[in-house]
Amino acid sequence: MIGSRRTSVEDKPSTKYATTADFCALFARHVDELYQLSFLLTADHQKAEECFVTGLADSAKDNHVFKEWARSWAKRTIIQNAIRRVRPHAPSFPLAPSPSVVALPIEQGSHFEADVVLALEDFERFVFVMSVLEHFSEHECSLLLGCSPRQVREAQGRAFGRLLNSPISVRSGNATSETIHELVG
Repeated sequence: MIGSRRTSVEDKPSTKYATTADFCALFARHVDELYQLSFLLTADHQKAEECFVTGLADSAKDNHVFKEWARSWAKRTIIQNAIRRVRPHAPSFPLAPSPSVVALPIEQGSHFEADVVLALEDFERFVFVMSVLEHFSEHECSLLLGCSPRQVREAQGRAFGRLLNSPISVRSGNATSETIHELVG
């Protein structure tokens, strides 16, 4: 028909994608969790605030992220901002982790104290937070950090070794305000 009005997909606003308002609401709802992620990565309150604010701005930019993925996208954006600010680098010398540390099982309900995580070297802290607390794959960690998967494995082993050897690092039972995240579950 010559006079018919044709509606294209571009004419209708999509409800599948997260909007700026969706990201603002997400950051408001999860402010503690997202700030904590930023702080654990940077180990500095000023840098953590900068990463949080920049993460919100970057997330809210005109991008096409499915609403269901908005929270993951926000976390990834905060991680990328923290990497740019801190610039954690893998050690230039090879450090093989102890096989007994890497294979050590973590009990259900175990927690690590935030102070012990914050005391880790920058690269080890980033690897630990990204791979263990945020469940990023070894491959994702290596891509984001600009290193090899082997360097990620080695840093994870060193981080576990330091965390497990710290006298205050591991506690079992219910979470308290002094704990950061459950590692399993």
